Amino acid sequence: MKLHGFFRSGTSHRLRIALNLKGLPYETVPVDLRREQHLGDAYKALNPQGLVPTLEAGGRVLTQSPAILEWLEERHPEPPLLPRDADARARVRALAAIVGCDIHPVNNRRILEALRHDFGANEAAVQRWCGRWIADGFDAIEALLAADARRGDFCFGDAPTLADVYLVPQVESARRFQVDVARWSRIAAVDAACLRLDAFRRAAPALQPDAT
Repeated sequence: MKLHGFFRSGTSHRLRIALNLKGLPYETVPVDLRREQHLGDAYKALNPQGLVPTLEAGGRVLTQSPAILEWLEERHPEPPLLPRDADARARVRALAAIVGCDIHPVNNRRILEALRHDFGANEAAVQRWCGRWIADGFDAIEALLAADARRGDFCFGDAPTLADVYLVPQVESARRFQVDVARWSRIAAVDAACLRLDAFRRAAPALQPDAT
C-alpha cells in the first residue's frame, strides 16, 4: 500500500492510525500542501479532487478518508474498528461524524486559506474560527461520552474504534490552534489512553518523514 498524505493533515493522520491498528504495512508518499503539490497535474491525475489522503492498494486508487476507512474495515476486518452490534456501530459512527462532518471540514486548510485570502482574516481571527467549531464539537462529544455508562478507556468500550481514529487527530489539531483540551476531561482521558498505544504514537504528525 502507498499512502499519499501530508504529515499535518488530520485526514492523513486518521488513516495512518487505522493502518497501524490493523497491522497493515504501507509506504508513505509525502504530498506537500505548503508547496501546493496537491494541485499539480501529477497528483491530480491520481486524485482529481486534489485532496489528501489517497491510498493505492492492490492496483486500486482510493480517495476520501471515510470511504478508505470503511474499505479497510471490510477488507481487513481484524482487529475491528466498528462494534458487531448495530446500535453500537451507530453510536461509534456518530462520534466519528462529529469530527468528520462537523469540525474538520470547516477547519481544513482550504477553508482557512479562503478565510485569509478571500475574506482578509488575520491569524487571530483564524484561530478564533477554528476554536469555535472545535469547542462546539468537543462539547457534544464530551456530553455523549459522559452519558455512556458502558464506555471504557476509549470512546466506546475497552478497545479503539473508528471514533478514536477520528478523535485523536482532531485533538492534535486543537492543540495546534491553541485550544485548551483539558477543559474536556473525558476527551483528554481518551486521548491519553490512545497515545499509550504504539499504533497511535507512530501515527503522530511529528514522527512522519515529511514533518518539518
